[in-house]
Amino acid sequence: MDNEQHRTHRVGWLRAAVLGANDGIISTASLIVGIAASQASRGTVLTAGVAGLVAGAMSMAAGEYVSVSSQADTERADLDRERKELQEDDAGERKELASIYEDRGLDPLLAKQVADQLMAHDALGAHARDELGISVNMTARPVQAALASGATFSVGAAMPLLTVLLTPEKFLVPVVFGTTLFFLAGLGLLAGFTGGAPLGKAALRVMFWGMLAMGATAAVGALFGTVV
Repeated sequence: MDNEQHRTHRVGWLRAAVLGANDGIISTASLIVGIAASQASRGTVLTAGVAGLVAGAMSMAAGEYVSVSSQADTERADLDRERKELQEDDAGERKELASIYEDRGLDPLLAKQVADQLMAHDALGAHARDELGISVNMTARPVQAALASGATFSVGAAMPLLTVLLTPEKFLVPVVFGTTLFFLAGLGLLAGFTGGAPLGKAALRVMFWGMLAMGATAAVGALFGTVV
């Protein structure tokens, strides 16, 4: 019998990793394009890019940690409340769980039997999964999310910075623009493949937002360079 391959166990770290890399590429490339479009020197562009990498990586890591920690706090509070309810009203919790299974299509007798057996095995786990929607695969992990987001932001941001180092100064804007779209397409394909999503759609959506962001900052940089 073949084992089915599911990807839900990847949701937590995959979301943070894709978000971090995507933000690293887009924000740093947009910053570089905007500064370069203002006719700034390569040194100024690199300084701004490196500062953006460090600040962005720290911001992403901190933001993910705070956000996911809030989710974890909520899950913990719900589990504590559920644990107390199980201690105070076991019969009522059995009826509640059975009614959930009835709503999903089981007949009342079978729903009661399933609820009784699952609660005998792991009452809190059954209620966490089927009443609260909390599962092992989806449990909030703040440190994992923060590390994945910060690290992948840094990797993503390094790509346009390397492009600046290898590109003649007068071609910075078009080359960074083009290579960034290439990087984003690769990220979209990788994320789609890892998560089992349509590859073309995954690539196009990150490329679209990348073009929009770089176009906006290039326009601002060009305007700033002519006014100041």
